[in-house]
Amino acid sequence: MTPAGLIGVGVLQALLLLVAAPLFSGFARVLRAKIQNRKGPPVLQNFLDLAKLMKRQEVVSEQAGWVFHAAPYVLMSTMLLVALLLPVLAVQSPLGAAGDLILLIYLFALPRFFLSLAGLDSGSPFGGIGSRRELFISALVEPVLLLVVFVMALLAGSTNLGTISGKVAAGALPPSMAFWLGLAAFAFASFIEMGKLPFDLAEAEQELQEGPLAEYSGRSLAILKWGLYLRQLVLAALFLALFLPFGSMRVLSPAGALLAIAAFLLKAVVFYFIAAVLENAMARIRFMKSPATIWLALGAAVLSFVFYLAHV
Repeated sequence: MTPAGLIGVGVLQALLLLVAAPLFSGFARVLRAKIQNRKGPPVLQNFLDLAKLMKRQEVVSEQAGWVFHAAPYVLMSTMLLVALLLPVLAVQSPLGAAGDLILLIYLFALPRFFLSLAGLDSGSPFGGIGSRRELFISALVEPVLLLVVFVMALLAGSTNLGTISGKVAAGALPPSMAFWLGLAAFAFASFIEMGKLPFDLAEAEQELQEGPLAEYSGRSLAILKWGLYLRQLVLAALFLALFLPFGSMRVLSPAGALLAIAAFLLKAVVFYFIAAVLENAMARIRFMKSPATIWLALGAAVLSFVFYLAHV
C-alpha cells in the first residue's frame, strides 16, 4: 500500500468513526431501553441533542481559565488523531510507524488529564468530585491496558499496531492462553473506559464520565459529548484492531474499502450489543468498591504475561 493511499484510508476511517460515534451511542441507549422493557429514545437522538446544543449560548464560570476552554478541543482532536492512527479499514496503520501502541495509550490519557483539570478549573464542587473520580478510575484501568499492550507487543515482536493487526489477521500468532487472557482483560478494561455499569452511567450527569462536564454548556458541551461518543467507539475499534482485525483490507481498492467498512460496522454492532447485555445484567455498586472488580481485569492481564513467559 502506498503512503498516500494509506493516509486517504486514515482520513476516511476517521470521518467514519466521527459520524458513526453518536449513532452507536444511541444504539446502546436503545438496546438498554429494550432490555429494560422501556420505549427509550430514538437511535438518532444524540444527533438531535448535539444540534440543539450547538445552537445554544455558552455560559462560562467566572473561575474558568484556559484549560477549561481548551479541554473540549483537546478531547476531540486527540480522539480524531487516534482514529487516524488505528488500522481499522486496512491491516496497516495509516500513519505507518506513528501507529505505536504505547503512543496510543498516552493519547488516551491526554484528554482525561485535560478533562480532570477542566473540572477543577471550573470552580464547581461537582466538577471537582467528577475529576477526582475520573483520575481514580484512570489509575486503576491504565495499568491493565499497558500490561496487555506489552504482552501483545511481545507476542508480535513489535509495538506497531499495523504489525500486530497484520499478524493476527494472517494467523501468524499461534493461539495461546496469553492471547486469550489478554483479550479478556483488554475487553473488560475497554468496558470500564466506555462508562458502562456498574462503574458509571454515561447519562447520569454528575457521575464519573460526565462529572467534569458540569459547568459546560452550548457548543463546548456538544463538542465534549461528541468527543466522549468518539472515545467509546475508538476504544471498541482499538480492541477490534488488536484482537479481531478480520475483514480489513490488505490491498487498497474501492470494493475492499466497502467490505472493510461493512465488516467493521458489523463487528462494532456485535461489540456494543454484548456490552449492552453485560451492562444490563449488572447492578450498580458503590464507587469505592469498584477496585475489587477491576482487580479481575488486572489479574487476567498479569496471568497473560505469566503465560507468555511460560510459553503457554
